[in-house]
Amino acid sequence: MKHKNSLSRGLLLGLALAACMPAVFADTPLDASSTAGTGTKAIPGDSIYQLAPHLTDQDGKPFALASARGGPVLISMFYSSCEMVCPVLFETIAQTLKELPPATRDRLKIVMITFDPARDTLAVLKDTADKHHCDKHWSLVRGKDAEVRQIAALLGVQYRRLPSGEFNHSSAILLLDGDGRVVMRSGRLGTIDPALVEALIQVR
Repeated sequence: MKHKNSLSRGLLLGLALAACMPAVFADTPLDASSTAGTGTKAIPGDSIYQLAPHLTDQDGKPFALASARGGPVLISMFYSSCEMVCPVLFETIAQTLKELPPATRDRLKIVMITFDPARDTLAVLKDTADKHHCDKHWSLVRGKDAEVRQIAALLGVQYRRLPSGEFNHSSAILLLDGDGRVVMRSGRLGTIDPALVEALIQVR
């Protein structure tokens, strides 16, 4: 199984798409949940929350990306049957959380999106969350394949199913601000990224 952790053409494409998000999603309607609890303030045009896929979390509840609005978010992609990079991804995020001041940690939400919805059923996601000791701050979510690919393009995550059923994929941890705009991307796995920790403390 091959995993790509460096910037690739797929990642650069994702960055380009994120930069021109208003054009990409000009015809994509926002569902009501995108503005729920946010008052009258519009979602910025460069926000990932402009995308409104139909997702479901590990508890079987509908999950809107914009429901995380209002505080910092770490967002990434994975698949549960991965035996190499994805477990390290979960552990890296968990270790990063331990480096944060309690006030920052309490405000933070973590969104993990599977790119293997066919096998990552709700029961599997729930088991994965339990396995990695994910608390109330974590949402492990699944959606239709086409919508998941849209999210992957925005996040700069490239993946391809192999004949074995496993995936060749890139990995990145993205930090979003309170309005869903990308603050930074970290490709460091297995060790804490000090720049990510500092950005988490500073972001609003």
